[in-house]
Amino acid sequence: MANLNKVMLIGRLTRDPEVRTFANGGKVANFGFAVNNRRKNQSTGQWEDEPVFIDMAVFNRGDTGRQADLAEQSLRKGHQVFIEGRLKLDQWTSQDGQKRSKLTVVVENFQFLEPRSDGGMSGSRSAPTARSPAAAPAASGGYDEPEPDAPLDAPEPRGEDPIPF
Repeated sequence: MANLNKVMLIGRLTRDPEVRTFANGGKVANFGFAVNNRRKNQSTGQWEDEPVFIDMAVFNRGDTGRQADLAEQSLRKGHQVFIEGRLKLDQWTSQDGQKRSKLTVVVENFQFLEPRSDGGMSGSRSAPTARSPAAAPAASGGYDEPEPDAPLDAPEPRGEDPIPF
C-alpha cells in the first residue's frame, strides 16, 4: 500500500522561533503556527473562521541546509508564510505518569509571503528543501494563541480560493 505524508499550509506564526543547538552541531527552530478553517454557520449563514494551532520544527540539515538559521533570522510572530512539510507524532510520558502525544509539522521547505523590511519582496525567496530529519526530538510546548490585534488571514470559501497554485 502506498503512503504519503505531505503537508502544505499558508498561515501566520503565533510565536517567534525558539532555537536549540545539538552537541553534533545541528540546530532546530521551533515555532507556533496558525491557519484558519472557513465554515458556514448553519444558523446565521455567515462564514466564520476556526483557527487551528500547530507546532512546527525546522532543522538545519547537512552541509548546505540552513533552514533553522534562516527561520531564526527572518521569521517573527505574525509573519505570513507558506510551509511544506510532513507530520511527525511525538509521544512521551508526563511527570504525572500519563501518556501524552502531539502532532508536529517538520518543515521541509518554506517561503516568505510578506514584503521584507528593506522594501523588497520575499515571496519568491524560499529556503532550500531539506530531506531526512535529524535524530533529535522536537521541543514540546503548548499552543500559543495569537494576539487579538494580529488577525489571521483566512482562505476564502471553496470556489473562490485565491491561492495561485
